[in-house]
Amino acid sequence: MDTIDWDNAFDSVFGIPDSPLLSNAVEYDKLFFQPTDGQTQPRYYRDPPPQVLTPPASESGSVSGGEDTAPESDAQESTVVSVSTTFHPSAGLLPISPDLVLVSSDDVHFYAHTTQVLAASANHFDNIVPPQADQVRVAPDKTGDGRNNNILARVADAAAVLNVVLHCVYGLSCAQYKPALGTLVAAVDAMPAYGLSPEHFVSPSTPLYALILAQAPVQPLTTYALAARHDLHALAQAVSSHLLAFPVHAIPDDVARQIGARYLQRLYALHAARVRTLKELLPPAPHPHPPTAACDFAAQRKLTRAWTLAAAYLAWEAHPDVSPSAIESALAPLADHLPCELCKQSLAARIRQLLVQWSFVKRTI
Repeated sequence: MDTIDWDNAFDSVFGIPDSPLLSNAVEYDKLFFQPTDGQTQPRYYRDPPPQVLTPPASESGSVSGGEDTAPESDAQESTVVSVSTTFHPSAGLLPISPDLVLVSSDDVHFYAHTTQVLAASANHFDNIVPPQADQVRVAPDKTGDGRNNNILARVADAAAVLNVVLHCVYGLSCAQYKPALGTLVAAVDAMPAYGLSPEHFVSPSTPLYALILAQAPVQPLTTYALAARHDLHALAQAVSSHLLAFPVHAIPDDVARQIGARYLQRLYALHAARVRTLKELLPPAPHPHPPTAACDFAAQRKLTRAWTLAAAYLAWEAHPDVSPSAIESALAPLADHLPCELCKQSLAARIRQLLVQWSFVKRTI
């Protein structure tokens, strides 16, 4: 591009009194010139154009297409930082401002308080609060008043797991995030590394306990293994009722190792006790009624034999989670073969008694 003759350019403009952009009274120091590609007439502004404020040097090349383009050297790179929706600088979780920034393995920033974290942790939150010098740096001060000079430390867990852990540290519920059971299990498993006690944070009165227990019916074995690993007896006891239909011998070896001998023995003892109790409750036949002309003691022995056969079938097929409806459906049809109304009443009373007794049998470890 040839060097522009600036004097001739300004003279030509002032020589046109009816210029749509300028008036005759415009002063030189109020004008700004925007060069073009030579195909269109140069334009003059009373104020600087939005992007290119001064003419580029002749050696820098022409502006292609007549578009205003900022020099590449002036471009500033922008960095996108992911911040937790609960643990952010303006969350107001405590009266004081956050002074700790925890960065998850997937680069999500969590703003926390060292006082809160240290009060809950027994090992300075895996020895990063107070942090070691080679693990942290100071977050840049963006306000200029020193408020953002927070300790910044990276943790090994993903944001979903760290989010659950920090909710426990602050005594908050993370139910609004609807975390999957796998995330909750990973969070509890990560607690010992951060010096947090699973027994304290997964007690029956805590939000995390309620979240785990709500998903236990879907994956009871996983939940029971979690409770056994960390000796969470209350959780294991509540979950064990959902394992009555799961054969103990079918538990995979790796899961059995996680559960451990003590809790595995408790689960086996529960199953065995329920089967044994059911077999003890079944044999007594319905009480005979006083003999009548239509139904003497000999006729009532038919009901006793029918009950014994039905009870033997139930005992043979007994399993820990047999339902009251299954017991009733196996015994109630005996009444269809009884001509005596008193025998039917006696049978119905015995079935009711059996169902009540079975409902009181312990269903948890």
